[in-house]
Amino acid sequence: MSDLASKNQAEAAKKRPYNLREKKDKDAAYRSLIRPELADELYDKILNIIVVQKKYKDPNYSAKDLAKELKTNTRYLSAVVNSRFGMNYSCLLNEYRVKDAKHLLIDKRYADLNVEEISTMVGFANRQSFYAAFYKNVGETPNGYRKKHAEYKR
Repeated sequence: MSDLASKNQAEAAKKRPYNLREKKDKDAAYRSLIRPELADELYDKILNIIVVQKKYKDPNYSAKDLAKELKTNTRYLSAVVNSRFGMNYSCLLNEYRVKDAKHLLIDKRYADLNVEEISTMVGFANRQSFYAAFYKNVGETPNGYRKKHAEYKR
């Protein structure tokens, strides 16, 4: 095999589906300025709003909206989400959306819905962002996940 062919093969192996990139750890100085008690309180409130109230299902619910609801600013909110959840705001929402979608994809009551309809139900604005987030969190496509779990139920 030529050097060019082996180089192209190596580059193809590096490319990840859905334009996913390796996560880089950043050290933001402002994160250390957060008082732990306040961060814990905000963490609980964030969980309540995003998970319990299911705000993740609203595709237009932004970090700005959440910050306003928590009576804080987006920078502080971002610092708390990063330090307490270990991810950014959109990844946090997408994680809960994907968890919800996983249940709906294998629930017999939703078997007549296609993947796009389910992605809309859980708060994704478009098919591409749903597929990318699903693959990132689960390691396979929504269709693949649904088919695999349909086989197990037989």
